[in-house]
Amino acid sequence: MGSFVLVMDEFLQIEILKIGTYSLTVVQVAYALVILFFAWLTTLIITSVVRRYFRRKHLDIGRYYSVSRLISYVIYVIAILISFQALGIHLSVIWAGAAALLVGLGFGLQHIFNDLVSGIVLLIEGTVAVNDVVIVEGIVGIVRAIGLRTSKVETRDKVVIIIPNSKLVSENVTNWSHNDATTRFQVKVGVSYASDVDLVERLMLKAGADHPQVEHSPAPKVAFEEFADSSLNFTLYFFSEEFLAIEFVKSDLRFAITRLFREHGIVIPFPQRDLWIRNPESLHSES
Repeated sequence: MGSFVLVMDEFLQIEILKIGTYSLTVVQVAYALVILFFAWLTTLIITSVVRRYFRRKHLDIGRYYSVSRLISYVIYVIAILISFQALGIHLSVIWAGAAALLVGLGFGLQHIFNDLVSGIVLLIEGTVAVNDVVIVEGIVGIVRAIGLRTSKVETRDKVVIIIPNSKLVSENVTNWSHNDATTRFQVKVGVSYASDVDLVERLMLKAGADHPQVEHSPAPKVAFEEFADSSLNFTLYFFSEEFLAIEFVKSDLRFAITRLFREHGIVIPFPQRDLWIRNPESLHSES
């Protein structure tokens, strides 16, 4: 037994790397690996506890994702710093390297540094979370992942777009899921001047009330918007929780409105112009 301990001690003291006065031994590598293992295990336990807490309180799953990622980043950064100490690398060397890195960021990596800071801001504030439906630069999609530098947004066409986090922080982003409530949408239509406006209103309200994805509270409303050149313009305002596929809900409503209008003789006009000829007799003379 004593010989085995002696052999193990000699094995752990074997030098793997030697550069000048610095030497790396097997025991130092073993310490570093143990530290990283405990960091992984600690992260697993803490995120599991946080997940159970969020489920018990029925909190937003996207918010849980942000909190768990932030906890993981903090634990792993601390573990890596302690691992460097275990490997015999003094933190003063790391700080000196970090200072040099910051100088490099100032000269050529401003955008990357901005994205990293924005990723931390997103994880802390939670203004945009996983599973939120957002509009970024006119593109509608659902947030699938928020990383430290970039986020993944899946569009309606099931295409994943990689978006720098700085765009989600510094630019205007519409988040339909942020307030956990229904959102108001609208469908516009024009009818001829000879139409019965009261009947138009009733038919449009019926189209909205009959659709299963249109909320009954608040109920749909119709607004008489304007007297246009060729039509009387109306807008159907309605609330819905179907954010990502809202265009199909609008399409269904347009189909229903068109069908109801035709059944009741309501005409949807197209632009028309009257052509007046000042001297029509000159056309006959030329012919």
